Amino acid sequence: MKPLRAGAAGRTAATALVSASGAQQAHAHLVETGLGPVYDGIAHFALTPEDLMPALALAVLAGLRGTDHARRVILVLPLAWLLAYLLGTSPNVSLPGSLSWVPLLVLGGLVAAEFRLPIAVTTALAAALGLFLGLSNGYVMAQAGAGVRGGIGIVGAVFVVATLGAACAVAWQSGWLRIAWRVAGSWIAASGLLLLGWSLR
Repeated sequence: MKPLRAGAAGRTAATALVSASGAQQAHAHLVETGLGPVYDGIAHFALTPEDLMPALALAVLAGLRGTDHARRVILVLPLAWLLAYLLGTSPNVSLPGSLSWVPLLVLGGLVAAEFRLPIAVTTALAAALGLFLGLSNGYVMAQAGAGVRGGIGIVGAVFVVATLGAACAVAWQSGWLRIAWRVAGSWIAASGLLLLGWSLR
């Protein structure tokens, strides 16, 4: 390829600047797929790491503790998420500043440290995570007009991720695989630290 001359480079930069200035407003997370509210909810959950990674970390944490913990998370997390989602769609709800780093840091740290939590604590973590993230999801999806069907999409995706994550952790935890789960937890916790740093800028 021939290098661009100064005049050509200037015209290219000007064209890009004009195109960018006329672009529509960007959104942090995709919530409108054009396929309907249910798919919008699924896409929102799948494309929002602040929702997906804590749900996966909780599922792994429960799976490493055994089938009883895993079953409890699979039941409690989607139900709490749905309840909070419905509350979040209320026009009177106001959300505090960004605390999305908290679930990443806490749950990732628990997986990395391999804490032996009792089942009551695992259940409380599932309820707290569902309420915390479901409320913000309800608020965001209400702004997009997705309504209850958007929540059904999100909760369905949460159920699938929690089930698959917990099942994999229950089945694959011998030898080096258990170490691999702990390393993954440390990366999730590191993501939480990164988000904390961004929030303090």
